[in-house]
Amino acid sequence: MAEQPSRLLRTWLQRQLPETAFDWLAGQLEALQQDPSDRKLHIALGMIPRRLGKDDLALSEADLEAAEAARPGWDPRGWSVDEAARILALLAAAGANTGFAERFTALCGSAEVGEAIALYRGLPLYPDPAALEDQAAEGLRTNMRAVFEAVAHRNPFPRERFDENRWNQMVLKALFIGSSLHPIQGLDARANPALAAILIDYAHERWAAGRPVSPELWRCVGPFAVASLLPDLERALRGEDETERRAAALALAASPAAEARVLLAGAGALAAEIESGALTWERLEHDPVAQA
Repeated sequence: MAEQPSRLLRTWLQRQLPETAFDWLAGQLEALQQDPSDRKLHIALGMIPRRLGKDDLALSEADLEAAEAARPGWDPRGWSVDEAARILALLAAAGANTGFAERFTALCGSAEVGEAIALYRGLPLYPDPAALEDQAAEGLRTNMRAVFEAVAHRNPFPRERFDENRWNQMVLKALFIGSSLHPIQGLDARANPALAAILIDYAHERWAAGRPVSPELWRCVGPFAVASLLPDLERALRGEDETERRAAALALAASPAAEARVLLAGAGALAAEIESGALTWERLEHDPVAQA
């Protein structure tokens, strides 16, 4: 049987923290289980960074596999010690789950940046997820990129809970604030024609202003690139930015339009790289300017 997320968080923290720091955290968790009042929780959340520090949470491949087994989609890469401990404290105080959504909303409303990031990163682990959707969307409206990415990146909550409109607005805002798309879980599975149309309009606005377009945009457009959208992909394919040219080629390869095959064939080496598997979205993410 897979371990519960709380048990895993506690194990990871105990392994990494000095004994005195972990003993303090264990005491706080026990106190929250006995008295999960708002006062106790606020004190614990506020003291955690000062008592435990903000080092990166050290995780092995086995830890990540255990996280996936405990909660499919849970990806704690990039978490810090204080974030993990804050989420653990909130889970300890959740008790019978009554009123959790109201408490979560109130905490997000008063949280400083670091606390807000922790609260939103914990979304896939909380009870009553349906009641958390509006507050998760509120997290996307922030002007703080790190808070936005706590919801949008490496988090299964948007993929599982957001409706199409909310999902599309999240992807568009990621581009608008210069955030990457590839850490968004379900990016390919939840691509849709409406999103493709929105992103094409966005690309036109950028081009009209003389500004570049993120190559990742084309990933969401390609599967829906019918004849009317192909001129935009052709423009990207013939541009000077090598990464965007490669992204346009990948989008053409995903297009259902026969004309896209003709355009891609004219791209020569890029078509061959896609055919051989040397050029994929995953490789483009990790090596955007120097593909083989």
